[in-house]
Amino acid sequence: MSRLAEFRKLEQQLAAQLAELETMKNDSGLKKEIEFESKLRGLLGEYGFSMREVVGILDPQAASGRESAPVAAEKKTHKAREMKVYKNPLTGEVVQTKGGNHKLLKAWKGQFGDEVENWLVR
Repeated sequence: MSRLAEFRKLEQQLAAQLAELETMKNDSGLKKEIEFESKLRGLLGEYGFSMREVVGILDPQAASGRESAPVAAEKKTHKAREMKVYKNPLTGEVVQTKGGNHKLLKAWKGQFGDEVENWLVR
């Protein structure tokens, strides 16, 4: 992008932001908030309080750093599965698995049925 095109783009963005600022200045809700803030800061100065102290008076739990929401229970973890080793006595093949979803183990169970459970080494 050329420097001139970049300049024009930034100029348009600035004009849009200035227009938005002008509409916000005329917003009655914003005027009320600004008035409230200035009066509040005046009162704080008059009585010698800080915002933190006022929050502590109005909501003691928030001021002390404690959360008002209940603390979530500790996350429970499952016991890790044990490694099982199956040895096919016919072929000498060994399968190590932590679950029953091993491809070769499934094939053996399909071929030999419940006898595969007797091949469990450890």
